[in-house]
Amino acid sequence: MKKWFYSIIYILCTCSLLPIKASDKIYLLDFRYLNEYDLTDSSKAQYLWEILHATATLQGIVNRETPQLYIRYVNNERGQNVDDYWWNKYRQKGEWLAGKDTLALESLDQALQIFRKDVKGVVVYDSNIASTSNIASSIAGIENLIAVRYDPLPTSLYTKIVKELNFPVKCWLINPDGSPKFTGKGMIPDIHMKSTGSVKIDPYLWFIEKYLKQGYCNTEYAAYYIDQYWLKAPTRTVANHHQLTNHDFFVSKKAFFFDLSPWGDEPATDDPNQTIGLDYKTLKTMLFEAYKQNKGEKFCYIGGFPSWAFKYTKHANGKHDDVPTEWEFSRIISAYNAFKDADAIGLGALANASFWQHFPLENEYPQKWVTHTDLKKRGYLNEDGSIRFDNREFILFYVGDYDASAWITQTTPYLWDEPNRGKVPLMWSISPVLAERVPMVMHNYRKTASPNDYFAAADNGAGYLLPGMLQVPRAISGLPSALKAWNTHCQKYYKKWGLSITGFVIDGEAPGLDKEGLECYSRFSPNGIVPQKTPLTFLYKNMPVIKADYDIVDINYKKATDVILDRINKRPIPFHWFRAILKSPSWYKSICDELKRRNTNIELLDAPTFFELYRIYLKQNESAKVMIQTIETFY
Repeated sequence: MKKWFYSIIYILCTCSLLPIKASDKIYLLDFRYLNEYDLTDSSKAQYLWEILHATATLQGIVNRETPQLYIRYVNNERGQNVDDYWWNKYRQKGEWLAGKDTLALESLDQALQIFRKDVKGVVVYDSNIASTSNIASSIAGIENLIAVRYDPLPTSLYTKIVKELNFPVKCWLINPDGSPKFTGKGMIPDIHMKSTGSVKIDPYLWFIEKYLKQGYCNTEYAAYYIDQYWLKAPTRTVANHHQLTNHDFFVSKKAFFFDLSPWGDEPATDDPNQTIGLDYKTLKTMLFEAYKQNKGEKFCYIGGFPSWAFKYTKHANGKHDDVPTEWEFSRIISAYNAFKDADAIGLGALANASFWQHFPLENEYPQKWVTHTDLKKRGYLNEDGSIRFDNREFILFYVGDYDASAWITQTTPYLWDEPNRGKVPLMWSISPVLAERVPMVMHNYRKTASPNDYFAAADNGAGYLLPGMLQVPRAISGLPSALKAWNTHCQKYYKKWGLSITGFVIDGEAPGLDKEGLECYSRFSPNGIVPQKTPLTFLYKNMPVIKADYDIVDINYKKATDVILDRINKRPIPFHWFRAILKSPSWYKSICDELKRRNTNIELLDAPTFFELYRIYLKQNESAKVMIQTIETFY
């Protein structure tokens, strides 16, 4: 529509002359222009931060009960606008959004006016204390406030919202005169607690005492995203790694936000003068409070990932590498019954999850398992039930990594939609908890899957944690076993999504699965698991277990094939698992074609065939029987 028409709509709405109810429509805000900003210009970076932070908190509030506000912003690495992609898909005839009345808005100002009755005011945070931005997101969800960065300049968003639009300030994380509320000295305001000496951590302790311990948060959800420290280096990695658009879902859930180092052996790299391990101690305090409020029976869903390019690693003058930092964070959260939906750097931006959370899923998405009759008909079993090997070696691809809502949402247009999908059997390993934030993606995969697309759970089940940390004795926390709670949690998701395989179990620096851990997995993943810390091959009761082998990382399919052939030649069993990350169906097909040229005895199987044949092999093979008998010795 013409710009003049929007201006009239805006005037009529704000003057209360046009009876438009926000709940009757879907409102669209177009922020694609922000992708063109030169973020080396600090004023541009600051504006982008402020506008997206305020919008994300508004979305979380107004989309909490019903989908009302949608933004267009996130571009994937190929320049495709992801928000347009999913909007257009479900605007088609017969789809969820078909025929919905929509109205495009020109600005956040308009959105604030339309949804004014849903918002109680603003929470103002300190532009000089980075941690206050995440605390503002937490309070925004709890109290239905818009997060606004303090800036008294006449052109600032703060001036626009507070001074011109007259939104009342309900919570100050900075003094109204612009002086710091948190000084790192004396006593922490309002809570009668001595300062830690850290202006980063004092606001967290203030929040813990005033909100978290008081039960105002929904401790089933938390968010681990970079705070406004991002503004110090906005061009260090992809521009949208501020991940402000990821906040909306967690605001809608009244989650608690944090950005804390998982390392207890050094000061946080963004707060180098703090007492060693202060971030780590604060993180454990927050997680333990969530554990207590969840009564040890429910798991805390954490969105996010260590911002390793900015903080807490050698990239930021820390002592630790990237992957160990990922694993250490995973180890800590696992010790307190929490898992992550891993929005990692690169593909970590996600918008509109508060909107899409209302997408209507079916009750269940079942999958069929292969029968022995099928295997005989297809020439894999002899009539007596033994495997017909004919010198064949069987391989399976773990098609990953889909343990992050942001990753799967961004990559669908160029990986799932690729024309060669369906040409070879692939085990798409997707965490079922992604249905919390991106149910439309999960639904789309199931409805457009070919007969060659089969689904397993990604690491490490219904969420990314280290399951060895659920077993007693539990390092870090000393809490009771969480295996029963993990079984209950996972069973719900596995049943809904027809899952019976856990395609990969990351053990990291945690203990491997012991007998209690194996027993837990056998209850919800009876058709197979692939851990790292395990004997090469064995059967636990009737659950096949095969040790994780190599990651196939080379984009050159011929070099990737070299690695596969080398591993097959060295392994003593005829079943082989390989993991690849964000590779296209064409890449997998090229490997299969290359294998046919170089070794016709190697065959890529679909997941049910692979694991059922592997189970039969374990039951019939004498050496496997010995391993079964000696498994207690291993543990």
